[in-house]
Amino acid sequence: MDKKKILIIDDETEVVQLLKKFLERRGNYEVLGLTDSKEVLPNLHLFKPDIILLDLLMPYLGGLEICEQLNDDEIGKTTPIIIMSALWKDTDKLKAFKLGVIAYLVKPVDREVLLAAVENALRFKEQAG
Repeated sequence: MDKKKILIIDDETEVVQLLKKFLERRGNYEVLGLTDSKEVLPNLHLFKPDIILLDLLMPYLGGLEICEQLNDDEIGKTTPIIIMSALWKDTDKLKAFKLGVIAYLVKPVDREVLLAAVENALRFKEQAG
């Protein structure tokens, strides 16, 4: 079975490394981590992820701006996005859901909750075909 590809976008290198290790150990996943929001679109086309894990608070481009870019992109608009953010207010969640994110997890994220959200997003993508 082919590995499912997960793109992690978070400006904290430690978070990216921990999530990458955890996901690769727990599932049949290939994980690419990015800490620079300017690298998202070029890597999106090279890596072609099945899902995206995205932080909202980042320098240069924030997560909501990245969502907007992804929605305007051929690959991006068909890739489920899971937000992982320290922003917990309903107004933040609402903005993200209006941009089409599939799940919104508040940091610190429980690893089992994250794994369940990833599996749900992959099922959603398969059903959407």
